[in-house]
Amino acid sequence: MLAAVDLGSNSFRLHVGRQEGDAIRIIKSERDPIRLGAGLDSNMFLTEAAIQAALDSLTRFRTILNAYPLEAVRVVATNTMRIAKNAATFLPAAEKAIGYPIEIISGEEEGRLIYMGVASVLASPDERRLVIDIGGGSTELIVGQGFTIHKVESFSIGTVSHSNAYFPDGHITEEAFDKAILAARSHFENDMPAYMEQQWSAVYGSSGTIRAIADAIAKNSLGDGKLSYKSMEVLKARLIDFGHVSRINLLGMKPDRAAIIMGGLAVLMGALCELQVKNMLPVEAGLRMGVLRDLQLRATRRDRREQSVQDFRDRFAIDGMRADRVAQIASDLYTQLKPASDAYQRQLYWSGQLHELGMVVSHSGYHKHGAYMIENADLPGFTAGEQRLLSKLVLGQKGNLRKLNGVLADADFSRAVLALRLAVMLTHSRIDVLAGELRVKMKNRIELEISREWIRRHATLAYWIEKEQEWWAQVGMEFLVRN
Repeated sequence: MLAAVDLGSNSFRLHVGRQEGDAIRIIKSERDPIRLGAGLDSNMFLTEAAIQAALDSLTRFRTILNAYPLEAVRVVATNTMRIAKNAATFLPAAEKAIGYPIEIISGEEEGRLIYMGVASVLASPDERRLVIDIGGGSTELIVGQGFTIHKVESFSIGTVSHSNAYFPDGHITEEAFDKAILAARSHFENDMPAYMEQQWSAVYGSSGTIRAIADAIAKNSLGDGKLSYKSMEVLKARLIDFGHVSRINLLGMKPDRAAIIMGGLAVLMGALCELQVKNMLPVEAGLRMGVLRDLQLRATRRDRREQSVQDFRDRFAIDGMRADRVAQIASDLYTQLKPASDAYQRQLYWSGQLHELGMVVSHSGYHKHGAYMIENADLPGFTAGEQRLLSKLVLGQKGNLRKLNGVLADADFSRAVLALRLAVMLTHSRIDVLAGELRVKMKNRIELEISREWIRRHATLAYWIEKEQEWWAQVGMEFLVRN
């Protein structure tokens, strides 16, 4: 069983799913409409009230998760946590409340996961489609075919922020609505030419806001009863007739959704106007289903991160033989070092494959360039935290170790750094490593057993080993060499 938790700007939501072949059946779903995005003050700090509401929700979710025999759990946070200035100080308390790490994902990663969720429930594997998701603080547009994504973009406009900006006192007027739609169009207009170049046969809306709009239209027989632009205009007119949020009375619309429906409708109409789309379909899938699908693929070794690493290698013409060699030697040495867990095993292998990435910028200081590129690039499948970890490994492949800023306190991470450094040293010295010819240990000190013949044949090896001893000594680790 798998679980996905989505800490959105409007609601915190939870899915527990059971794997049934290639499908995932949802057996438990929960939603807390805490409106975290509305809890940002004028300085973009989460208020104490918002933080407490979030912690109460996460504590409740933890009780629910503990009731299931879960194989994997992933908790993701979106736009509000991306922009809140005190997110870093709030995060430890939030993780303690729910009992799992929380990943603050980028808008592009959010879009990728949304598309995966939608694609996993649609029956047309070859269909070219546009997916629109309007969240509390951001809107994602994704174009793809089957499970392949062609274009994804995240826009910093959502239901909570737009409702607060144009309907702050709850009054609903035609003038406010028209201004809100025009403002939404301005967010999308610059990027629409690139989307118009794409071709799609169907348009889907995946968010709770879009489904709420579709329900309001269908259950109240507005317009043609479908999720069309004309029906949205009728819904807009009905909301204006109500005049105030407190007077909204539509079948199927929950009170908490009514409070922000105007902003969501304005964003959707603005996007469709710029996209020149007249009709779309709501779909019961999105971010949480995408997270579950991603967990399922990782469990079956169809990990999107593998493809991202390969794409990076291809894009920047990394020497494949050298990359694979460093990655394999590093992995073998890491196994010798007997880490307490395999938490860094895959990151170490990927860092070996990407260790020369920075050479596309300059051979001088290439490890620094590579580290910067990895940390700041859009790598589908990777979280920001995973990219920082990968970046640290690539940065630590050579040179002084003080630049790693204390992360060597993690014994297994230190072992990963050592394994990568030795692999890079041996490969760059053009030494063919055979099983049994190299022994390395790392506990209170590093002990390296190396062949005298290697040192005799490769004059620079002794120099590099001596430098390694100096660099490790600078961070308080003794490095002994035995022949």
